[in-house]
Amino acid sequence: MSLDELSTDIESTYADLGDELDVSLDRETRNELALLAAAYDPDDMDELVRRGIHMLFQSAVDTGNVDFHLRSAYDVTYDEYLSGMTYEEMTGGAGGVGGPPERDDTRRYQQ
Repeated sequence: MSLDELSTDIESTYADLGDELDVSLDRETRNELALLAAAYDPDDMDELVRRGIHMLFQSAVDTGNVDFHLRSAYDVTYDEYLSGMTYEEMTGGAGGVGGPPERDDTRRYQQ
């Protein structure tokens, strides 16, 4: 798989999702959602679900979990997806010469 295939899959799934999504809830999820609703008193339950998705996404990005799965399935990282090119393309190298840009990933890959 590649960066282009990832972009195509994301665009396709985005179009398939539409504006609403029916989700079935198991007993544990229903209980947790009820507790969160009592604690946060949202205007509607959809707001809690949106927050939950945002938190899961941010956590997965921060810990490197998204990168692990993207690398396994598409051989790219989230940063490469955002930039629209692979690290190899960014550095102009072949076979990873130069490598990814230096940065402090200490917190990002903690579990």
